Amino acid sequence: MPNRLAGATSPYLLQHADNPVDWREWGEQAFAEARQRDVPLLISVGYAACHWCHVMAHESFEDAATAAQMNENFVCIKVDREERPDVDNVYMTATQALTGQGGWPMTVFATPDGRPFYCGTYFPPRPAHGMPAFRQVLAAMADAWRDQRDDVEAAGGRVAAAISSRLQLEPSPVSAEVLDRTVDALEGSFDARRGGFDRAPKFPPSMVLEFLLRHAARTGDERALSMARRTLEAMARGGIYDQLAGGFARYSVDADWVVPHFEKMLYDNALLLRVYLHLWRATGEQWARRVADETAGFLLRDLATPEGGFASALDADTEGVEGLTYVWTPAQLVEVLGEDDGRWAADVFEVTAAGTFEHGASTLQLLRDPDDAARLTEVKARLLAARAQRPQPARDDKVVTAWNGLAIAALAEHGVLTGAPGSIAAARRAAELLAGTHRVDGRLRRVSRDGVAGAPAGVLEDYGDLAEGLLALHQATGEGRWLQLAGELLDVVAEQFADADGWHDTAADAEALVHRPFDPADGPAPSGIAAAAGAAVTYAALAGEPRHSELGEAAVNSLARLVERAPRAAGWAAAIGEALLAGPLEVAVSGPAGADREALAAAARASTSPGAVVVVGDPDADGVPLLADRPLVGGRAAAYVCRGFVCSAPVTDVSALSAAMSSS
Repeated sequence: MPNRLAGATSPYLLQHADNPVDWREWGEQAFAEARQRDVPLLISVGYAACHWCHVMAHESFEDAATAAQMNENFVCIKVDREERPDVDNVYMTATQALTGQGGWPMTVFATPDGRPFYCGTYFPPRPAHGMPAFRQVLAAMADAWRDQRDDVEAAGGRVAAAISSRLQLEPSPVSAEVLDRTVDALEGSFDARRGGFDRAPKFPPSMVLEFLLRHAARTGDERALSMARRTLEAMARGGIYDQLAGGFARYSVDADWVVPHFEKMLYDNALLLRVYLHLWRATGEQWARRVADETAGFLLRDLATPEGGFASALDADTEGVEGLTYVWTPAQLVEVLGEDDGRWAADVFEVTAAGTFEHGASTLQLLRDPDDAARLTEVKARLLAARAQRPQPARDDKVVTAWNGLAIAALAEHGVLTGAPGSIAAARRAAELLAGTHRVDGRLRRVSRDGVAGAPAGVLEDYGDLAEGLLALHQATGEGRWLQLAGELLDVVAEQFADADGWHDTAADAEALVHRPFDPADGPAPSGIAAAAGAAVTYAALAGEPRHSELGEAAVNSLARLVERAPRAAGWAAAIGEALLAGPLEVAVSGPAGADREALAAAARASTSPGAVVVVGDPDADGVPLLADRPLVGGRAAAYVCRGFVCSAPVTDVSALSAAMSSS
């Protein structure tokens, strides 16, 4: 019989709806039952695309005896970390404090009021590798609650107090000297041979790469450009990248980017699409343009939802086997392609008899470009068609506000820079979904599914990342409504997420948890404070609003110490620092549609100036402040260039515009 998760909107929770565990969703009803029964909470946190979450579910949560032990001694709560990042943050902080490490699945035992007293991650069904069996842990926690109640509650109080202490962020300007030292620090951990930083496992350092590209553009520092280019090429040629269908996996388990953890996340691919696009703009590298195009194609083909948004992820597993959809043996290549093309493909894609993955199978790599590009294109198409007949990974089709904001920004820029109207149209559809469904009474909801908004409130990253996406869409389309909505979201940020105590990841009127979470460090996506700061700086440039510039600059300055001490955890803040040092550049291209305007627009958008904003449209277009009072010059389309409250004279030809952008 289905348990109480059967009515959940989260795909992750629905994966557990048929467990014999009597799971509850997070909420007061579960806490009240724990108080009434006088038993602890067992809080299990994971997400739909998580491989080890599936393993623990199969081993323990689907086991009747284990479930009976859980049901008898605990009120069991299942949490989707992607739907409730605030809850995840609270208990991950506790898990890291108590164990020195974290990850998912996360397993937390807490008092009925939510104070954690014992935390862990994956527990096996039998003792292994120094870990106790899960049922041993269950028994120990039940015994401790029954026989050592005072000690348990005291421990919960100590943990709650410890994780509630705030990190003090001493404001300091993100100066040119700070950013120079940041590049020095990154160079110290850079893997020059294989790209990336430090050792395996290697995650795509998306925000750091964006910073390096911006730093190189502002300063001409070849070290920064070289680190970014080497890492981006190594990832694009490795097994972490889907050589047939586009799109990146979550991370590489090895230092050479060969074997990925196969889940594909929306946030990774949105961020990487933008970075590859920016590398191509800066260098003209055609492989970077190809990867950007293919990654955009992956988003539109494999993650688009019928309602217009983008799904969260594709699973790491297919029918319980990791990588089943993606890996190949030489014999399988010959079977699909025939003897000649099969052997050629094995050589091109590094598929060997020994294999690079498991059981003699290999991931596909493209370490060099073959001479016959047409043959490669034809072989890839045939292999992709054959792969489509295999079992496919499940899709987590909930629409997360923040990650869709990142996708809107990436696709809007992709459409503008490559001339792909489908990308801009997709960005607009997603923005319309979020504006119409995720925004309820002026406030954001975190998720939707099948066009219905979920109950969880939006957190700071939702407001910051969606505003970022809307501002990119405003620049791509010249439509004022997206700028207006971004401004309204940033007003909520100022009112609800920052106060005399500093910044917070949850709103002032949000559900009260054990403590009010705040994490200034980037994870796989920008931190909430960095996302909001970047959007505020861009909005100020587009709308001419000094208070937003002050908000963004104050937020970035509060992260300056983090940029200096842990640059790989503050790449987005460093990238915003580059934009502030560069102005950011503001370019308005004013005039009726036509060849003259398009030539000026293309030149403006080719600028690599960090954080530059470009708006193109008719003079005094409704809701587009950057075009206000910017008339044609001599009856011709004109470009107006400003930086730091100083503007140069309008120009009407491309060479003069390029000179104005480089000198202003």
